[in-house]
Amino acid sequence: MPCPLACAHDGGSDASRTRHSIVSGEFAELVDMFERAPDAHAVDPEAAAASRKRRRIAGIVAGATALALVTTASIYSVSALTSPIPLSTAHLTAPDVAPGPVAAITLPVNGSSAIVVSGENDFEAFTGSREMVGALDADAARPIASISKVITALVVLDAKPLGIDEPGPTITFTAADDDLYDKYYVLGATTHTMKKGERMTQRDALEVMLVASASNYAEAVANWAFGSPAGFRNATRAWLAKNGLNATVVVEPTGIDPRNVSTPAELITLGRLAMANPVLAAIVQSPSLDVPSHSPVSNSNTLLGQGGVNGIKTGTLAPYGSNLLFSSVIDVGIGEPLTVTGATLGAFDRDSLSREIMTTLQSIKGGFRSIPLVDKGRVLGTYTTPWGDSASVVTGKAGTLLTWSDTPVTSEITSSSLGEGESGTVVGSITYTAGPRTTSVPLVLDGTIEPPSAWWRLTHPAEVFGW
Repeated sequence: MPCPLACAHDGGSDASRTRHSIVSGEFAELVDMFERAPDAHAVDPEAAAASRKRRRIAGIVAGATALALVTTASIYSVSALTSPIPLSTAHLTAPDVAPGPVAAITLPVNGSSAIVVSGENDFEAFTGSREMVGALDADAARPIASISKVITALVVLDAKPLGIDEPGPTITFTAADDDLYDKYYVLGATTHTMKKGERMTQRDALEVMLVASASNYAEAVANWAFGSPAGFRNATRAWLAKNGLNATVVVEPTGIDPRNVSTPAELITLGRLAMANPVLAAIVQSPSLDVPSHSPVSNSNTLLGQGGVNGIKTGTLAPYGSNLLFSSVIDVGIGEPLTVTGATLGAFDRDSLSREIMTTLQSIKGGFRSIPLVDKGRVLGTYTTPWGDSASVVTGKAGTLLTWSDTPVTSEITSSSLGEGESGTVVGSITYTAGPRTTSVPLVLDGTIEPPSAWWRLTHPAEVFGW
């Protein structure tokens, strides 16, 4: 049986064959296009290599970034935890110190007086001068009584000098010398036993004259040295002129005559001359007479040893009052002691004069005083740290300073910067100055300042690194 398709094909028209050819051609082109298109599953070797390289680089970058972050964090942490602690500065205020009262020499209120206080470099540094003078009617001439014997001794030693350990020539007392005891006893003057033919060294005779204040020995020694009362007066007049004592008059060697006069101002010069002579200075500071074959007699200067008094001579003559020429060495704590030379003429009596002289010496010493500066434990300020810890700064001890009169006291504080510290740690000092003297008081922590915590260090980079 004939095939229908074949029959149809075979018996088709030319138009049908033409359409078939066109369809077949288009299909073939489509098939060819797909055949030429790249295979989606095909791998290009170069592209694959490039892709792998990109992936490796991305991995490396990511790893490096992570490592850098970790490293940076580690470095920061280590730096923050090990960097020096930020330091704090204390705000401190020194307390004011009031100066002492103005110093003044208290002179005896009775009679006329003069006094000179002298010292070395330290004294000058405190007071501005090597001498300090006090005076009350100091140029008034008055009878000097037994202070005359100091002049007699100086005039004799000028004519017949002695070395410090020399006894000097021997004096043999005559019958005329022996009669002097009765002469002065009748006049009411102080005397000491003397026998005709007695032999005594010059030094011992001067000691009896000055320590026992024996008037009979004063005239006997003067006559021995100068041959007569007139010889003594001439020698004394020349000696006074040589030493510039123009207001001083001496007509006899004992002081029993009220015409023997001087002024307190000139007696200061006399006292200095006496204490500058080593033989005379040793005699006038003797507390009692020490002469062979003579009983001990106390020095008429009862102030010896009190207030540093180490000489010179008393003198009393009615009705002219009591006199005192004195020397004193006072330690006021400034190094070299002070030398005080003073004279008072015409006081009421010896006892009241002695009390007033002691007051005078105390006023000189009292001009130098140790003033309190600050108590121990006084709070002067506070350390406060950036992390909130704090501790007070206090004085580690009390302070005092020797000053003169109303010398002002200044202060200067120094302190160290601090990060941490235990209670009691010295963190500075306060230095006080008054004239030439300074003293320092340590400043210490009153409380412990702890270091900052690790968390504070990590979270406060600006404070830690000082940004």
